[in-house]
Amino acid sequence: MSPSKSANESEADRAFVIRREFDAPARLLFLAYSKPEHLMKWFGPKGWPLTLCEVDFRVGGRFRFAMTGPDGAQNSPFGGEYLEIVPNRRIVFDNAFEQPDAPKMVMTVTFDETAGRTTLTLHTLFESTAMKNEYLGLGFADGTGSAFDQLVDVVAALHAKERP
Repeated sequence: MSPSKSANESEADRAFVIRREFDAPARLLFLAYSKPEHLMKWFGPKGWPLTLCEVDFRVGGRFRFAMTGPDGAQNSPFGGEYLEIVPNRRIVFDNAFEQPDAPKMVMTVTFDETAGRTTLTLHTLFESTAMKNEYLGLGFADGTGSAFDQLVDVVAALHAKERP
């Protein structure tokens, strides 16, 4: 399905935001987002691990992921381009399935640290409200929440390695 943007759809209508606070410094969350060995431990809903994880983490670089479900079937690969990277503060990338005319979303991840705790904000701008509604109907919010639950463990392990 390739929902197209309507001329009268505002950015607010097409946006979806999720926030989560982590008991860790921003640099560890940024690291977990930027390295394949960490992404493979948390990205995707629980029970849907990344089984394809190619990352060229630089502005203009691309990523390519695929997840495998509990039944052993791999989903269609998806990926995109890194549009902006500000170490330990912000990552912006586009994202779409590898299908002709697949609609894109632009995802902005920000890391706001205060006193060693970091609020991660994931702002997703869908190509259309129809795309947003489709993804939300398919469990986008719950899947992201599940991934962030796993990210808590990855970041805790990274944090523990730093402590004496």
